[in-house]
Amino acid sequence: MDTRRIGKENVSAIGLGCMPMSIEGRPDRARSVATIHAALDAGVTLLDTADAYHLGPGDEGHNESLVAEALASWGGDTSGVLVATKGGHLRPGVGWTQDGSPEHLKRACEESLRRLGVEAIGLYQFHRPDPTVPYADSIGALRDLLDEGKIRYAGISNADPDQIRQADEILDGRLTSVQNQFSPAFRSSEPELELCAALDVAFLPWSPLGGIGNAAGLGERFGAYARIAGEHGVSPQQVALAWQLAKAPVVIPIPGSSRPETIRDSVRATELVLSAEELAELDAA
Repeated sequence: MDTRRIGKENVSAIGLGCMPMSIEGRPDRARSVATIHAALDAGVTLLDTADAYHLGPGDEGHNESLVAEALASWGGDTSGVLVATKGGHLRPGVGWTQDGSPEHLKRACEESLRRLGVEAIGLYQFHRPDPTVPYADSIGALRDLLDEGKIRYAGISNADPDQIRQADEILDGRLTSVQNQFSPAFRSSEPELELCAALDVAFLPWSPLGGIGNAAGLGERFGAYARIAGEHGVSPQQVALAWQLAKAPVVIPIPGSSRPETIRDSVRATELVLSAEELAELDAA
C-alpha cells in the first residue's frame, strides 16, 4: 500500500476509523477484532480511536481497549502501527460534552496510556474545542504531554484555520495532524485541508464516506461517483477515497468500518488512479 507521512514516520495512505465498533449498533467483539485484523493484514498501519468511543457510563474507553486487544492478538509485527487516540470529548450519558481543561486532558491521557498498554501514545489529539476553556490552555496541555514524553505526536480535531495556526505555534511547530470531517457530502473543511497541505501537516478526514448509515448510499446520492466507479469496476466508496487522496499528499482518510470486507474495499482505493478529468467532475459533483 502507498504510504504518507505523519510526523517523522510513514503510515498507510488509508487508516481505519474504529469508532463504529464501540457506539450504538456495534458488532460483537469477535467481529470487531476480525475487522482490525483484516485492516492490518491489508497493510493498514494507522488505527484511529478515542476514549469517548463507547456507549455510556461504565463503558469508557471501550474502543481503546478493543484496539489494544486486537493488536495483542494479531500474529504480525505491530511495531510499525501508529495508534491515534483523542481526549477532551465525553459521553457521560445520552449526549456529548467537552472538557478541554488541561487537568482533564492530562488525566485522560494517563487513562488512555493504561488502556492501550503503552508507555507513550503514538498520536494524541485534542478531540473538540471546549467553549468554556481557552484554546491555548488546551493546546498547552498537549505541549506538556509532548515534552514529558507521554505522547510521540500531537494533533487536533474539529479545528478551524485560526486554531490550526495557533496550535502549531503553541506546539513550537510540532503540530502533526488535523482531523476534521470531510467527504463528498461535507466539503466545508477545504480551507483546513489546504492549510494543512501548506504547513505539511497530515489531514485526516473523518467520516470520509459520509458517516455511519450513509456510506452504502454514496453512489446513489452522487451519480458521478457511481458512474466513474462503474467505468473502473470498483465501488463508489473507493472512488470517494481516491478523490480525497488526490487532494494533497498530506491527506490520509480514516473510513470507519466494523466489517472486514468494507475495510478491505477501502484499502483498494490506494490502487485507483483517477484522471484529471474525473477528478474535476468529482470536485463539481
